[in-house]
Amino acid sequence: MHHRLTYLCLLLAASLPAAELPTQPLFVSGTGYARYRIPALLVSTQGTVLAFAEGRVGGGGLVGDIDLVLRRSTNHGQSWLPEQKIADLDADTLGNPCPVVDRATGTLWLPFTRSPGKFTEKQIVAGESPAPTTVWLTHSTDDGLTWSAPRDLSATGRRPDWRWYGTGPGIGIQLASGRLLIPSYHTEPSQMYRSHALFSDDHGATWQLSETVGEHTAECQAAERRDGTVVLNMRGTNKQFRRTLAESKDGGRTWSAPVLESQLPEPACQAALLAWRTPHDTLWLFSNPPGTTRRALTLRLSRDEGRTWPVARVFDPGATEYSSLARLGDGEVGLLYELSRAGQPYRPELHFAKFPLSWVEGR
Repeated sequence: MHHRLTYLCLLLAASLPAAELPTQPLFVSGTGYARYRIPALLVSTQGTVLAFAEGRVGGGGLVGDIDLVLRRSTNHGQSWLPEQKIADLDADTLGNPCPVVDRATGTLWLPFTRSPGKFTEKQIVAGESPAPTTVWLTHSTDDGLTWSAPRDLSATGRRPDWRWYGTGPGIGIQLASGRLLIPSYHTEPSQMYRSHALFSDDHGATWQLSETVGEHTAECQAAERRDGTVVLNMRGTNKQFRRTLAESKDGGRTWSAPVLESQLPEPACQAALLAWRTPHDTLWLFSNPPGTTRRALTLRLSRDEGRTWPVARVFDPGATEYSSLARLGDGEVGLLYELSRAGQPYRPELHFAKFPLSWVEGR
């Protein structure tokens, strides 16, 4: 029996992705929900680490009964509390979690989207569903222990002719002005994908829309420079194989013409962007699978607010997809990302890892 157990452990270890650092599986498809996807990682004002994901009841893609779930850590990601279900609207599809924390109040805001559960993204984009995707919001005032009943933001948070809609996915940011900003995207009747932002200037009480950004732009994340410029970093939908960037000089209300960023290759996949300041430095971290396929999740570091990305390190050379980054209360970096095991059916796992910034730099 001992030899058989040892053999099974070795076999399992051989099938695991060769991540550079130890990881913790927080959401494993087939345990709890048939499939998990779409990570979002946030740290509260109290230092609690919150890991959000979609829990897909039927185990399929962007269709069917999908709930939003959460796991919390009160010790900087060393250990995790049991899974919580925080939003479930019957058999509809809830997706694209994009949380943000209000530093002034401590409130955790979670914008997300709701689609008719029996219709695919393709059908919604084509106008073949009975209703479009709508945008919703829940919030917590007790550090993620409990969450409000979701409310529909669609009256001010989307335009009537938009069809598909996505918040993030990933995280929102709070600007120096106090504005809460949620990077988002949508499709128009022409079936064109465009990015936009959703923002609040009254601590989440009401929400407004920014202008749209360019063409063939979709899932996005944002960061603010010291001079107040907001940079929107977007996934392309037209085989650009490069990230698309746009800038705003008015807090994300209007945007410059988009440009392709040759320093940030992508295979058409969501990416994570995290910015923070120290007394002497501004640090931006970026993570995505950088090739033509979704493999080799790579972390990049910029010390000039995203103008150059001279430092890159592969975190996991295996099959990897979406990711989210957070700065933990102990000063380290947290990473929540999707991986798949080699030689097995597609059953994503969402793993968490933590590391000092010096690891990215190879020190």
